[in-house]
Amino acid sequence: MALIELDLTTQPDPALSSAPPAYRYRLPGLLLAVVLVLVLGGASTGAPTLWRYLGAVPPPGGSETQSRLVGDRVYTMASAGGQRIATAWQIETPPRKLWSVRFPARVAGPDAVSYGGVEARPAGDVVLLSDGPATTVVDARTGAGRWRSPFGVTPLPGGRIGVTQSQVFRPGTLYDQDSGEPGLLYFSSAGEPHTEPPVRTEVRGIDLRTGAAVWTAAAAGSVNVFTAPGDAPAVLVLASDRLERIDGDTGRLEHTVKLPPIGDNGPAGGTLTDGLLVVRYGDYAFDGQEVAYATDTLGKRWQRSVPEVLLDPPSCGDLLCAGPRSALDVLDPVTGRAAWRAPDEVDLGEQNGYVLEQDTDGGTPLRLVDRSTGETRVDLSGWDAGLTADEGLPLVLRRSLSAGKSAFGVVLRGRVQLLGESSGPVSDCTSDRHYVICRGNDGLQVWAYSS
Repeated sequence: MALIELDLTTQPDPALSSAPPAYRYRLPGLLLAVVLVLVLGGASTGAPTLWRYLGAVPPPGGSETQSRLVGDRVYTMASAGGQRIATAWQIETPPRKLWSVRFPARVAGPDAVSYGGVEARPAGDVVLLSDGPATTVVDARTGAGRWRSPFGVTPLPGGRIGVTQSQVFRPGTLYDQDSGEPGLLYFSSAGEPHTEPPVRTEVRGIDLRTGAAVWTAAAAGSVNVFTAPGDAPAVLVLASDRLERIDGDTGRLEHTVKLPPIGDNGPAGGTLTDGLLVVRYGDYAFDGQEVAYATDTLGKRWQRSVPEVLLDPPSCGDLLCAGPRSALDVLDPVTGRAAWRAPDEVDLGEQNGYVLEQDTDGGTPLRLVDRSTGETRVDLSGWDAGLTADEGLPLVLRRSLSAGKSAFGVVLRGRVQLLGESSGPVSDCTSDRHYVICRGNDGLQVWAYSS
């Protein structure tokens, strides 16, 4: 098959002083007509968008190797004795190694409770590396160590401030794990179990470049800390008697709302869902109440009765939902009332303005539906997996082909647009707005896609 390359960067020839004879246009005109028919015909049948193989990130070795795709970088994490090895790769053609750094691996016995995971999170000028609750902060450009925290660090929008929380317990309450004594346990931010709840919790804003505390706020007992939605750096602190919004840069208290008991029950916890902070009142093992608050003004939006937590609750991501998988209602975030009922035995999640329905057994994507009505907008039949992790990004899909190969597509303008295929067997794929990475025989295969 002949290939015709259209060079859009070539400058036009100088203008002719007089028009050439008409017969000189006949053959070029016919060729141009053929090209236009082929191009327009391909577009009308869904011609692939740009799909370009960039190369492979060499495998660092080890069965516990993990990877993260963040922006225009890939981070790999491998194990070596009692350490983790994090390597940063710049996505180019081929991917280029930037740096490699070692940091402590979490020491955990066979009976230890899992607490935290292996992560690499860029934030401004640094990268936060973690294995369990502890965090090692390195320079994003060179990988040089900056500082280390025994606690988890959550970066706020802007990449300048991170947030930590630490609990203060009464002396003598550390649980003896060798004793096997029954009873409730209360875990610190460092993963240590205690037999009593904390006396107070301290929330700190940390300069991500230096590790220095910029501000500190404290509340009695345990608290939930959330990153407020939006571009402004702010945190929401849910305590047993109040809800606060704190400026992430300065620690200034922006808003506070008292949370009186509802009947005999006070706040037991909360979730950040559908742009609201939803506070649960009462023991989760019994029927209770939920109250939704706006995350900017902390104004009360609605209140509703809720049943006890199910043994096998549905997964709805950041979407407001209620009920078992056999009778799962999607809620209207404005009123808290049921907007529509999902099909039986599906999991839900928001995806770039739609609601994604997935099979509960294997996670197979089924369809994209309207957020308000539940009506089908994009049928995803024939695709095996959705790769996109962030709900605000285009949904990239994968379908298995023969010999372990895969085909890829992306949802654009209300339909699935074919992207391209892998040249060999791949697995464990993920994607962002511009790239797709998969584990292949030669390491992590990297493709760029464009729409």
